[in-house]
Amino acid sequence: MRWVLALGAVLAGVAVPQQTAETRHLKLRWSADAATLRPGGAVRLAVEVELKPRMHVYAPEVEGSYIPVSWKLNDSPQWRAGEVDWPPARKLYLAAIDETVPVYEGRFRLERRLEFSPAASGEVTVEGAFRYQACDDKMCYRPETVPLRWSFLIEPTARPGS
Repeated sequence: MRWVLALGAVLAGVAVPQQTAETRHLKLRWSADAATLRPGGAVRLAVEVELKPRMHVYAPEVEGSYIPVSWKLNDSPQWRAGEVDWPPARKLYLAAIDETVPVYEGRFRLERRLEFSPAASGEVTVEGAFRYQACDDKMCYRPETVPLRWSFLIEPTARPGS
């Protein structure tokens, strides 16, 4: 029984590979909780962000001329993306401009549900992007966009008697 559980854990790890990208401001890791689904199935996508020391990005609720972090998925008739689950932001006082703004620092995790159409089948690639503008205590850097990609196998539902 232990061998079967261990084999299942190994196969699960291979089935859902985590992908990574690193910029000069942060490291991203993205994954899904399943790689093989049935038509009409759903999966949970995750993006983990690890900012470099002394860096911050603006939370989605920031107002004014700040560029907030965003996670977009391309539209497709094969799936429907749910809203992003954003963690609570920290309020940061910016002395240089005498403002307090909502930011993320350190590490944070984003999640969202992705529901596949009952008509989806075969290999399905979901693409999107993570966009941000990183700042440190001295300056803000140019906004950057990191492309994201997940691959899924939508297996047909078994027919009775097949």
